[in-house]
Amino acid sequence: MESHDNKVIAEIEDLQTRFTKTTNKLIKDVKRQEKIMMQSDKRQQKEYDELQKKLAEVEALQKEIEATQKEVVFTMGAIGESRSKETGNHVKRVAEYSYLLAKYYGLPEKECEMLKQASPMHDIGKVAIPDSVLNKPGRFNDEERAIMDTHAELGYDMLNHSDRPLLRAASIVAYEHHEKWNGTGYPNKTAGKDIHIYGRITALADVFDALGSDRVYKEAWDDERIFNLFKEERAEHFDPQLIDIFFDNLDQFLEIRNSLKDTIE
Repeated sequence: MESHDNKVIAEIEDLQTRFTKTTNKLIKDVKRQEKIMMQSDKRQQKEYDELQKKLAEVEALQKEIEATQKEVVFTMGAIGESRSKETGNHVKRVAEYSYLLAKYYGLPEKECEMLKQASPMHDIGKVAIPDSVLNKPGRFNDEERAIMDTHAELGYDMLNHSDRPLLRAASIVAYEHHEKWNGTGYPNKTAGKDIHIYGRITALADVFDALGSDRVYKEAWDDERIFNLFKEERAEHFDPQLIDIFFDNLDQFLEIRNSLKDTIE
């Protein structure tokens, strides 16, 4: 009996030993797997962090490129205006007027900002116009007028080969801001809503600022004279909806003008 009991005990102890070994092996395997997973997680986290860092660098570079592009566009616009003896504040005011008109017209914010950045390039084609024409005091004769009118197409040709959205927008502005609602403008006598909204908006912004400023060929108009002209040219020269927006928000346009007055040196 004792021999049988000892045999049973021995079997139980052997079973216990094997169980302990198996359990210990399982524990080691689990711990090793956990360690591998932790190392893998750390490696993946490191790779993720490095990827995020690179993405942040790319985003920062993209913003820098966009900021540089905007600065170049504005500077080129200012150069175009300076050749015709106009101040840099002209393009600043036109940019702000254009943004405001676009906003109240209902364009998406991204487009409003795009037009604000593009509109300073409206007269970039003037860099190719001879000084004798560009800065002539008084009225142009027919030949001089024909030369001056080429600046819209010249500006378009300078810009329209780019794939950059900002420069594409600027090419539209340069090309169409002298078209008129009634189809009597240039260079293509486009009428109504066939004129791109960027052209229609910049046309109004540019004329408002030009009429209220001294130029080599004229003195600044007073506000009453400007406002009367705008009312007469509603649905003639200008998009009637934009004229209504202008008068409905007149205080804001005058505030922009007053905040960006030309400085006399």
